[in-house]
Amino acid sequence: MRIHLICVGRRMPDWVEAGYQEYARRLPPECALHLIEVDPLHRGKTGGAELARQDEAARLLKSIPKGAGVVALDGRGQGWSTEDLARQLAGWLGGGRDQALLVGGPDGLAPACLERADQCWSLSRLTFPHPLVRVILAEQVYRAWSLLKGHPYHRG
Repeated sequence: MRIHLICVGRRMPDWVEAGYQEYARRLPPECALHLIEVDPLHRGKTGGAELARQDEAARLLKSIPKGAGVVALDGRGQGWSTEDLARQLAGWLGGGRDQALLVGGPDGLAPACLERADQCWSLSRLTFPHPLVRVILAEQVYRAWSLLKGHPYHRG
């Protein structure tokens, strides 16, 4: 099973790349984290947040691997504790089906992405910069995996 982290944005700062890679490389092949970046809408004088969300949604949805389950990251989604995520991960691993985690750009996800999702997950009631979400997700997936495997990384 692979977890496809599908995010809006390219050319992230070095600290984002380093943080993401630090945790993604720790995961074993049976729970690999695969980053897919899609281009954000180039904004001119026309258009706004809604146009950006719709344009980015088309690229996000097109990037979902065939047959993958879909989890949309959205502030209105359900909050999961680390233990909840570990249970989700165990289910994903047991099902053997790839999972796609959709992360929008600065304006969030379009309704089309939320409608396509099997689940909607909120990382927090706080608002995070979208590049930081990549690092948080990679760390949390690694933490959930370590919890499932009894690894001492998680000390909850």
